[in-house]
Amino acid sequence: MIQERIHKYFRDPLLDRMDDAAVMDRTVFTTDSFVVNPLFFPGGDIGELAVSGTVNDIAVMGARPLYLSVGFIIVEGLAVDDFEKILQSMKQAAEASEIRIVTGDTKVVERGKCDGIYINTSGIGEIEFNPPPGVERIQPGDAILINGPIGLHAVSVLTARNEFGLDTEVFSDVAPLWSLIRQLKNFDIKFMRDPTRGGTAQVLNEIASGKDFGVEIQEEALPVTPEVNGICEILGFDVLHLANEGKVIVIAAEKHAENILETMENHSLGKGAAIIGKVTEKNKGMVTLKTTALSERIVMPPTGELIPRIC
Repeated sequence: MIQERIHKYFRDPLLDRMDDAAVMDRTVFTTDSFVVNPLFFPGGDIGELAVSGTVNDIAVMGARPLYLSVGFIIVEGLAVDDFEKILQSMKQAAEASEIRIVTGDTKVVERGKCDGIYINTSGIGEIEFNPPPGVERIQPGDAILINGPIGLHAVSVLTARNEFGLDTEVFSDVAPLWSLIRQLKNFDIKFMRDPTRGGTAQVLNEIASGKDFGVEIQEEALPVTPEVNGICEILGFDVLHLANEGKVIVIAAEKHAENILETMENHSLGKGAAIIGKVTEKNKGMVTLKTTALSERIVMPPTGELIPRIC
């Protein structure tokens, strides 16, 4: 829908790159809206999600988050205590990212016109990585890393809905990542992206699509918790398609991979980090997975939204 219906009306060189944020000289600008259901889930809530999501979209561009705007659309009757819990979560996430909330807007709609609260956040940052990461810098031989277990956010929200009678409590990984990402500035970082909706598979396919290289990942290297793996087996999900809100995929020069991994592992947001694959000269334009059974399959992006209202 974005490419076929929306993009054609808003053509602009900055928008045409379809990055997580627009880059104007050394300034990064991004916006996002959050409609997650339920508002509170194990490990987080819509407030922490709103700040973290926008901070992370700035950070993966190699930029330090500076300023944030917040827009609330609140349904009549939302419990004041719940609203204040959300505000407190936003405050804590902003402080952890050293980003300032400097402007905003609030609207109230009639009861039944909104599920509790929707939040829009827009952010501005300043690029600190030199050179800044970009897909055009990727080349065969580069290593692919991720900072910890995947699929946690999607499964956390899914189990919080109590739709499948699942009693396993999985905590979302939602977190602002700048404190981790800033520690990677001295390495040769080619590209970064947070694998939110569409998960790891979506990001890797966006990287490889139409390019003169392929992406190869190793199933045995993927960090997946037993709980998430069990939910995927029960419901038939592919963990590569599940959303994350505290993960960053990093593509870097192979010679720096082990040092980057060590840096991640020494940070609280990098526990369980792993080198999951590499950029290759074969299978150009595709993402492939080497399975534990020593076979190889093509990894496709999800064809629809696997779990609606995930963020």
